[in-house]
Amino acid sequence: MTENVYWILDTSVKEGELENVKALMNEMIEQTKANEPGTIGYEWHVSEDGKNVTLYERYKDSAATLAHLDNFGKNFASRFMKMLDIKKFVVYGSPDETATKALTGIGAKIMKPLGGFHR
Repeated sequence: MTENVYWILDTSVKEGELENVKALMNEMIEQTKANEPGTIGYEWHVSEDGKNVTLYERYKDSAATLAHLDNFGKNFASRFMKMLDIKKFVVYGSPDETATKALTGIGAKIMKPLGGFHR
């Protein structure tokens, strides 16, 4: 099907942190776009009440996934976790063994391809 690895990360915003989340989001988008050419899609969405943020991220392959996780860990993880609680983290695709270990190590559930297509 594809080597792409992608996920949906559902979070809840900690009390009083929405403006800080928006600032961090802008920084993360800028750095990801500038420094991670293997990132295909990187979107943040917020609920109408501002209490939940969902991220959709798509990477070219496992190497690009690992590059993003490394960048996130070094530059953003501690601030991200101070502002957001992870509710659900589901990864789609076929990450290699190294990427699978890294993703499951931070709580991801991996869903392997069963069928379908992309245009």
